[in-house]
Amino acid sequence: MKLGRLYISLIMAKDLQAFLKLLEERGQLRRIKAAVNPDLEVAEIANRLLLSGGPALLFENVQGADMPLAVNVLGTLERVCWSFGLESPQELEAIGEKLALLYQPRPPKKFSQAIEMGKALFDVVRAKPDRDLFPPCHHAVLKGDDVDLTKLPLLRVYSGDAGKVITLGLMVTKDPESKIPNVGVYRLQLQSKNTATVQWLSVRGPSRHLRKAAERGEKLEVAVAIGVDPLLILAAATPLPIDLSEWLFAGLYGGQGVNLAKCKTVDLEVPALSEIVLEGTITPGETDLDGPAGDHIGYYGPQRDNAPLLRFHCLTHRKNPIYMTAFSGRPPKEDAMMALALNRIYTPILRMQVPEIIDFFLPMEGLSYKAAVLSIDKSYPGQARRAAFAFWTALPQFTYTKFVIVVDKSINIRDPREVMWAVTSKVDPVRDVFILPENPFDRLDFATEKPGLGSRMGIDATTKVYPETDRPWSDELVPDPEAAALVDRRWAEYGLGDLNLQDVDPNLFGYDIR
Repeated sequence: MKLGRLYISLIMAKDLQAFLKLLEERGQLRRIKAAVNPDLEVAEIANRLLLSGGPALLFENVQGADMPLAVNVLGTLERVCWSFGLESPQELEAIGEKLALLYQPRPPKKFSQAIEMGKALFDVVRAKPDRDLFPPCHHAVLKGDDVDLTKLPLLRVYSGDAGKVITLGLMVTKDPESKIPNVGVYRLQLQSKNTATVQWLSVRGPSRHLRKAAERGEKLEVAVAIGVDPLLILAAATPLPIDLSEWLFAGLYGGQGVNLAKCKTVDLEVPALSEIVLEGTITPGETDLDGPAGDHIGYYGPQRDNAPLLRFHCLTHRKNPIYMTAFSGRPPKEDAMMALALNRIYTPILRMQVPEIIDFFLPMEGLSYKAAVLSIDKSYPGQARRAAFAFWTALPQFTYTKFVIVVDKSINIRDPREVMWAVTSKVDPVRDVFILPENPFDRLDFATEKPGLGSRMGIDATTKVYPETDRPWSDELVPDPEAAALVDRRWAEYGLGDLNLQDVDPNLFGYDIR
């Protein structure tokens, strides 16, 4: 698919309501009219469909709320692709190729390369945000004591969760010095009708902004946009250089600038087509108890007694708003599906930074980024180690990757059976496993002995060359090409034409996959 088709399709669906309409037209949305409880019940329903790759859900009768709730919107990789205006994951790499030119631009050596660079720069111009003077998100404006977050259909997901949470809101803050905005997705826990605590890592943009605000003796202004075009959520979840705006990146994803609106009470901008917008401030040093809460690792995240406290003093929403949410936990969950899409987008960027890497895969079961499989075109000894080290430093997120398995380019890295064969047939643990101790790490990972400090493991599962081994390496067993072609031609003649050998049931081979 050409990117031109991508741009056209996204013009038609650039907000949440339009995307939900698209899902309904394609049979990927179910409306639930029965009364449901946002405390545990909704999450139990949604989780069953997440585990089975089921449709998105729109709950129209949520107890205690006066608006519908959408969940599981991005619960399959297919629907994530649709949010980009694409039909297959492979097409995401076309976006990545264009972004790679902007991520690490190089002088063009050929006229054709100059043309591609020119197109990419034109896309940057086209991607600049627009301003909407009469935004739909300002249809209703509530201020002061009228701000009541308890009227929103906030979920409590797990029985051990300390409270209800907001999970898919785009949090917007601004660097107090440079005035460059940061847009990210962070979990908020409701504390009262107009306050919430926030959970973020110390390296994230808002944390830096809060530290700078504290140094200047200022409050940090915050806006949270809920129910936006899913494409914007993906842009906000993308690890970017500090000085690159997520709004610009979202425009590059979508082929056109994001329509922004100035907030009513803070000097920030949010998507004009947001369903709901919360405006408030964080006073440096003002904290509250946060957690425990279910996390993407598959355990309850620890309780914190010093989580930053947000005070909201303004709430705006569009006409007939829809609240959109998701929740974390052991995959598959929506964040895992988004990570698979970003994996495809970042493949060309990684290839540009580390040319010897042919492909890489972050398995969903590896918690999006905890385990990676790389394929390389091996040509010299020690190359697998070099590729692993280069991967760990390519992007900030990859610093938290615990396991990196490097295989030959002939291995299908998205087939765990092939990867396991490569590991078991090509690895000698003493020679091919290398461990890096005491690295900065995800504090939510309970496997580490010390919070925020852990080790990494690399596994060289490539075919060994001299001097990695002195033994001659035997040839792999492969079907005879002439015999294979003969059987292909005569397959129906054998009376086997009704057998579909493409869909293999793993349960026939000793697995127990339900």
